[in-house]
Amino acid sequence: MRFVTTTGSKAAAAARIGAGLARRKRGDLLGRLRPCFARTGTWLQAGKYVSALVSEMPKRNGWTIAQHAGDRAPDRTQRLLNRAAWDTFAAMSEVRRFAVAGLEEAARRNGRRGAMVIGALDETGQEKAGEATAGVKRQYMGCAGRVANGINTVHLSYVREKTGHALAGARQWIPREHIDDPVRSLVMGLPLDLVFRTKGQLAIDICAGAYADGLVFDFACGDEVYGACTQLREFFEERGQAYVLRVASNFTLTLAMGTKLTCAEAVSWLVRDKRRWEVRSAGKGSKGERWYAWAWIATASPRHHLLIRRHLKTGELAFHYCFVPDGQLLTKTRLIRAAGLRWPVEEDFEFGKDCFGLDQCQARLYTAIARHIVLVMAALAICAVTAAQLHDRTDTQAPPPVRHDQPPPAEPGMIPLTVPEIRRLLAGALRRPHPPDHASHWLNWRRRHQARSRWFHQRTRLNRDYDLVR
Repeated sequence: MRFVTTTGSKAAAAARIGAGLARRKRGDLLGRLRPCFARTGTWLQAGKYVSALVSEMPKRNGWTIAQHAGDRAPDRTQRLLNRAAWDTFAAMSEVRRFAVAGLEEAARRNGRRGAMVIGALDETGQEKAGEATAGVKRQYMGCAGRVANGINTVHLSYVREKTGHALAGARQWIPREHIDDPVRSLVMGLPLDLVFRTKGQLAIDICAGAYADGLVFDFACGDEVYGACTQLREFFEERGQAYVLRVASNFTLTLAMGTKLTCAEAVSWLVRDKRRWEVRSAGKGSKGERWYAWAWIATASPRHHLLIRRHLKTGELAFHYCFVPDGQLLTKTRLIRAAGLRWPVEEDFEFGKDCFGLDQCQARLYTAIARHIVLVMAALAICAVTAAQLHDRTDTQAPPPVRHDQPPPAEPGMIPLTVPEIRRLLAGALRRPHPPDHASHWLNWRRRHQARSRWFHQRTRLNRDYDLVR
C-alpha cells in the first residue's frame, strides 16, 4: 500500500520523514565508526566531513569543507585525511556492513527478499594535474573519455535487485613504477609493504574483504578489465562464486572436442541462425524495459557458457563469460538478469561524483585519498539506505502506459525519493548557523593564503630565471 499521495501536505510529510530517517541513519553509521578512531576529536571531525559532503556546496575540498564545518582554518580537515590516527579500511568495512544491513532491511520491508544480489566491479578515475599525487599517470580515463593525467580506483558496488545499491569497497590502483621508486613512494605516502597489483588483483582484494564481512552474492559482474583477469576468475571459481564477466571479442573459448575459437568466431560460426537469438529485457530503466537480443553458447565445461548480447538497432555485440558452480541453477534467464544488474555501479559513480564530491579530492597522499573515498562511501550509504527504505512509501507514480497512443494521466504522481533528493533533505536538516564574521574570516583567509602562495611562486620563478641567465 502506498503511503504518500501527491497532495501538498502528504508530499511535505514525505520530505519530513525522509530528512528524519536520513539523520537517524547518519547517527547510526557514525556510531558504528567510533571504534575506528583513536580520538573522539578525530571522529567528530569525520562527522563534520560527512556533513559537508552531503551539503549544497558546489565544490568539496579542504578549504570549503573546513568552512562548512565551522573551523577557522583547514588544518583539522587536512589532519583528518593525512595524519590523524584512524583505521581507514576498518572504517570501510563498517560502511560496507551498514549499507548491506540497510538494503537487506529495505528488501525485507518491501517483500523482495528473493531478489538477486550482485557484486558489481568497475573502476572510475579523477583527473589530476602534476606528478606528485599518489597513483597519478597519463592513462585512459573513462570519466574524461580520453587519455589524460589522473588516478584510477577499483570499486565494488553491492546491488540488491529492485531495492537499491551502494559502494561497498575500493582500492586505488598504483602504477608499478611508483612503487619501485623509493623516492616517489616516500613523497606519495605509499605504505612500505605495498606491492603492485593489477586492477583484477585489486578486485580480488576487495572481494576477499567483502566475503570476510559476510557478504554473499548470487553473481559477481564486471567489464572486460575483470573478465580478462584469469586470477580473478580462478578466485571466484575456487570460492564457488558464480560470475558474469564481460570479455573482449578476441577472448578464446574452448568448445566441445577441444575446439578453440574467439568469441567473435564462435558467434559467426555457431549463432548464424536467427532462431538462436531471443529478445529479452536486461531490466527496467527509468524510460522502460531495456530490450536486447540474447544467445548463449556452451563450452567444454558444463558450468561455463558464453552469453552474447546484441543491440537491436545497431547490432553491436557484447560478450559475457559466465560460470555457475555445481548445485546452483543454471539458466539463460538467470544469466541475463545478472548481466543486466551490472549498470548500478555506474549510477553509484554518478551519485558519488555529482552529489558527494568523489572526484573532487585535492589530497595527494595515498592514505588521504583512501580516507576521502571512505567518507564519500559513508555519505552515499546513508542516502542510499534511506532512499531504499522509503521507496515504496514515497512512490505515487501513475501506472505505466500499456499502449503507444494512450493519453497521459490527469495526475502523474511522484517518483520515489531518490539518493540526490535524500541528500538535499539531509543537507537542509544538518544546516546550522555560523558566527556573523565566519564568511568574512574565510574570505580574508583565502586571499592571504593565495597572496602567500603567489609570493613563493614568484620567488621560485626568479630562481629559475637566474639559473637560465647564468
